[in-house]
Amino acid sequence: MQETEIRTEAKATLKYARISARKVKIVADLIRGKEVDEALAIVKFTPKASSEIIEKLLKSAIANAENNHDMKHEKLYVAEIYANQGPTLKRIRPAAKGSAVRIRKRTSHITIVLRESK
Repeated sequence: MQETEIRTEAKATLKYARISARKVKIVADLIRGKEVDEALAIVKFTPKASSEIIEKLLKSAIANAENNHDMKHEKLYVAEIYANQGPTLKRIRPAAKGSAVRIRKRTSHITIVLRESK
């Protein structure tokens, strides 16, 4: 029989972030699979709106790994990061000739999963 190895993983989730998932995915793709220190550096110097949100969430995931799961900071890497679409806030803006235009304020749910490398 094959031995199954139990891998601990640390998670951090941000729900209802007021930014569209499409914008978050651009930065998320940059740090997927990277070591946490390298990921932090990439996020810090990426001039995107979502990079500030992802940086804060990444630091939270690192703190969860160190404090809750006794994982070593040096061995951590970003195993998974994904942004799903949350509920959309619908607003109305007056337009020409008495009509109205719908404004969609999109939200997203962002999740980061960290694991230890061997």
